[in-house]
Amino acid sequence: MTKPSLPQGTRDFGPEVVRKRNYIFSCIKNVFELYGFQPLETPAFENLDTLMGKYGAEGDKLIFKILNNGLDNVEKQVQIKEDFEKLLQGKSSKGLTERALRYDLTIPFARYVATNHSQMLFPFKRYQIQPVWRADRPQKGRYREFYQCDVDVVGSNSLLNEIEFCCIYHDVFSQLGIKDYTVTINHRKILIALATICGDADKMSSIASSIDKLEKIGLEKVKEELQTKGFSKKQLDLIEKYLLISGTNEEKLISLTELIGETETGNKGIEEIRKVISEKPKEQNIQLDVTLARGLNYYTGIIFEAKAPEQVKIGSISGGGRYDDLTGLFGVPNIPGVGISFGVDRIYDVMEELNLFPTTVHSGTQVLFFNLGEKESSCAFQLMQELRHKNISCELFHESVKFDKQFKYAEKKNIPYVVIIGSKELEDKTCTIKNLQKGSQENLLQHEIVTYPF
Repeated sequence: MTKPSLPQGTRDFGPEVVRKRNYIFSCIKNVFELYGFQPLETPAFENLDTLMGKYGAEGDKLIFKILNNGLDNVEKQVQIKEDFEKLLQGKSSKGLTERALRYDLTIPFARYVATNHSQMLFPFKRYQIQPVWRADRPQKGRYREFYQCDVDVVGSNSLLNEIEFCCIYHDVFSQLGIKDYTVTINHRKILIALATICGDADKMSSIASSIDKLEKIGLEKVKEELQTKGFSKKQLDLIEKYLLISGTNEEKLISLTELIGETETGNKGIEEIRKVISEKPKEQNIQLDVTLARGLNYYTGIIFEAKAPEQVKIGSISGGGRYDDLTGLFGVPNIPGVGISFGVDRIYDVMEELNLFPTTVHSGTQVLFFNLGEKESSCAFQLMQELRHKNISCELFHESVKFDKQFKYAEKKNIPYVVIIGSKELEDKTCTIKNLQKGSQENLLQHEIVTYPF
C-alpha cells in the first residue's frame, strides 16, 4: 500500500485556506480591473526553447523540464532510455525533453504578444493569475508550485505606467490591510552605468546577478563572487562604493549623480527614478534601493520590489520592472513593456501572521435546514431552493438524526443560521429560525422565509 504524500514544495489547500486565498485573488483582480487591465491565460507548459536562456544561468537551473512521451512505444523505448542515462550523467537532454512548466508568467506573455501582435490594440494592458513552477529549495515563503498575479502593459514607453504601478501597489495593499510595507525601486540603466564606469557595459548582467544575492550572502561574499568572475580590485572598489550609497532618496540620487552622472545611461536612469518618486501616492513609502538588481536578464528600465512589514520575516511579496524588448527574443522587436507580479502565497503568509483576514472570509453556507424526517425534509428542500434563488447559500442536512449532531455540524462549519421544520411546523406551515451567533430564535410562516434578513 502506498503511503499518501505530497511532492516537496507543494501543498493541499482546505476550504478555509481556499476562501482566504480567493479573498486575496478577488482584491487584486478588482484593482487590476479598476485600472483597465484585461484577463489573459496561457498554458501550464511551454516549449523548452521558449523558456531557456530568458532567466539567466541561475534561473535556467530552476526550470522544471517535462520528459517526452514514448516509453509506451516499443520502437522509442531504447533511444529514450539512452537519452535519460545521458541526462542523469549531465551530458545532454536533447531529444528527451522539449517542453517545460512555466517559470513565470512574463515570458509566456511575451510569447503571446509576439504571436498575436498583428491583431492587438496597443497599448495592451493584461493581468494574469495562474500557478508557476520552480525547482527551488523549499523553505518558508518559497515553494515549488505557487501562484503569481501579474499585471503588464506592452506597447507604451510612458513613465505613466510605472507611476500607475505604484498606485496599484498602494491600492492592493490598502484593500488587503497590509500597512508598513515598503516599495523599493531602482533602474537597470543605473546598473549599466555602473558596469560602464567599471570598464565594460556588457558586464551589467554579471554584476546584477551577484548584487541580487547581497541580502542573502552579504557584501564580502558578493565581492568574492565578482572576483571569481574576473573583476579587478579597482572595479570591486567602485562596486562597493556604489553598494554603500545610503541616506534619503534625494541623498542617494545625489550620490549616484556623483558616481555615474557622467554616463548618458546613468543620467537617464536617475531622471526616471526621480520622476516616479515625485509622482507616487503621497502616503506611500517608496525607497530608492541601489542594491536592488533583479537578476533576470530581460529587465531594461525601472525595477520594483515590494517588501512585507519588517515584523514578518518574509521579505519580497511583489516585484517587476520594465522590459523594453522582450518580444524581440521571439523575432518581434521594439515592443516595449513593463509589469509587476504579486506573490499570493507570500501575501497569504503575511496576512495570516498579522491576522488581517476579515471574519466574513470564512463564511460559506449561511443557512442549514435540519433534516427531521422525509416529509419535513421535502418541505425544507423546497424552501431551501427558494432561498438559493435569492442568492442565499443553504444546505439540508443529509440524514435525519438527533438535533445535537446537526447543531454540531452547523457550529463546525460556522453556519450562522439553522431552520427547523418538524411535524408541528409542517402542520402549521411555520418554521423556526435560530441565530447561532446571537443565541436567539424566531418563528415565522414558511412563505415569509424568503424575506428574512439572513
